[in-house]
Amino acid sequence: MMYDRDEIIITLKEALQEPRKNRDMDQALMPMENYSSTPGGPNDQPLSFWASWNLKDRPRRIALLLDDCQEEYRPYAGGILPNLRKLVESFREAQSKSDGIRIMWSAWTRTFDDGISNSMDRWYGSKGFRPENPENAVYIFNGAPGMKPLSEIAPTEKEVSDGWFFHGKHLDMFWNFDEKGNSYLDEKLKKAGIDTIVLSGLWTDECILSTAYAGNSRGYDVVIVGDSVATATTNQEIALKIAGGTIAKVVTSDEVLSYLKNDFITGEPGAVKGTSHPDGRKDD
Repeated sequence: MMYDRDEIIITLKEALQEPRKNRDMDQALMPMENYSSTPGGPNDQPLSFWASWNLKDRPRRIALLLDDCQEEYRPYAGGILPNLRKLVESFREAQSKSDGIRIMWSAWTRTFDDGISNSMDRWYGSKGFRPENPENAVYIFNGAPGMKPLSEIAPTEKEVSDGWFFHGKHLDMFWNFDEKGNSYLDEKLKKAGIDTIVLSGLWTDECILSTAYAGNSRGYDVVIVGDSVATATTNQEIALKIAGGTIAKVVTSDEVLSYLKNDFITGEPGAVKGTSHPDGRKDD
């Protein structure tokens, strides 16, 4: 629905004077526990926020997303491969006991001059595509072999045939669409009733961040496994700090493994995330 210019937007103070169907009014007036500020600065800035929830706060339906864990990126993945293996093994074991667990693999497939995402072409520029010493990061360089999932954590034939591995064509894992214009990944997760995504893989400051923000916009609780993501750039810690201060819960692989083993409870589909609205709000 388009924004109605005649709609009356009341102030927060006014809104707090009457019942609101989507808010617990008593809770809304309590101070935030996930917020800090610097007294003395303009409006007490700088400000800092972090996730108000923890994984074990409620029952969940959860998916591990292995973002672009492909052979071309093996040089950057070496340090996180042991943790990725543990995550895949743990999620597979948990999936055998619950219908609220899924695992999704992607591989990045942009190829030279494919015409996809001209804005990225412009951002990176048109130079640096020397096969003997490539500098430009817009495209993959090794062809089909470079797009194969890392062998240590590859999906099984059944996982592939069931559609849990796909070739992505942009930084954001949700940016692949069916004939109706729906996100392939979002539709797969919605059919399984998933409400929480756990991000791992490559690169932290590009595909991981892009997917994290896209997932948050679609109504998923977003977890980033800080020691199971990596990048080829100098932005690893910056990316994790920004994600943890805006849209994601940044945790360690040990925390995720402990949660799955000791605290995971399967949630009911639709309990917190609906499928009728693009932003994932609960269905009416």
